[in-house]
Amino acid sequence: MRAVLVKDNGGPAENMYIGQVETPVPGDDEVLVKIKAFGLNRMDIHQRNGGYPPPPGASTILGVEFSGEIVSLGSKAKARWSVGDAVLGLAGGGAYAEYIVVLHTHILPKPANLSWAEAASIPENFLTAFQAVVLCGAIRPEDDVLIHAGASGVGIAAIQLARFHQAKTVTATASSKTKLDFLLGIPNGATHVANYKTQDFSKVILEDVTGGKGVDVLVDFVGQSHFEKNINSLALDGRMTILAFLSGAVVPSVNLGPILYKRLRIQGSTLRSRKPAYQADLIARFAEDALPHITGQDGNGQLKTYIHKVYPWEEIQAAHNEMEADANIGKIIAEIN
Repeated sequence: MRAVLVKDNGGPAENMYIGQVETPVPGDDEVLVKIKAFGLNRMDIHQRNGGYPPPPGASTILGVEFSGEIVSLGSKAKARWSVGDAVLGLAGGGAYAEYIVVLHTHILPKPANLSWAEAASIPENFLTAFQAVVLCGAIRPEDDVLIHAGASGVGIAAIQLARFHQAKTVTATASSKTKLDFLLGIPNGATHVANYKTQDFSKVILEDVTGGKGVDVLVDFVGQSHFEKNINSLALDGRMTILAFLSGAVVPSVNLGPILYKRLRIQGSTLRSRKPAYQADLIARFAEDALPHITGQDGNGQLKTYIHKVYPWEEIQAAHNEMEADANIGKIIAEIN
């Protein structure tokens, strides 16, 4: 089969090329999917650069989310799936290819109202956001919520999931007026926004949004530069989930006082490195709670996919350059023709 490969285990996007590799064969509890589209994620950049190896046993080919059709399956998968089923799925790696093998518990039926590209935009974004907001954040109706990197794929999904679960307010941060206006303008989007480059978002939260109370649920991708303001932004018994640390992982000094007297819960969370059983349970919960309500951008669902641009996979280098420019609002997708 053809797959996107990387020269020298790293380097710029121009080092990626489409080459030939052996087609994988499904085991008893796996399915083989012919991929129609796959999503790009920032972890792909880190892996391409040699800084984020895939989990043990996973394919070394880039890509963790996809949509496509089942072409063969193992004996244990036949009770639930059939050849020809249209699915979307999550993998530890291998999605930048014509075919992928995944556990039969790690795929979901593709909603008929979604295109292949829209379906491929769901797994990593929505599952990560669902994990952060619902499982780790334990969101409740009338909670106040703060989502950083609001215009990212995960950020947009997290904002919508918070609204879907009846948050009182959802404040999103981003770096430009264009992104902030988008987040305010979409259905079930942010109720409030802050430009983290020009505003102290903790003051916005306390003075303009919550009347001094703070937020109950906070999702952070940024780390060091946001940490103190995050602590200031949290309410009594607030829950913060850290998904990444784009500004750095080391905070030079921390006042532990607010963590103690506000009874804060701070939790780090990953998805790719989780055990298969955990991932399967998360996927099953998401399938019941949220998937039936997802439509494309032009649909009328309570949750929507938002795609920045769809590239043919022959232009994977340009797609990675687009992602690294950090100009996208929503998901970047590659299609295999």
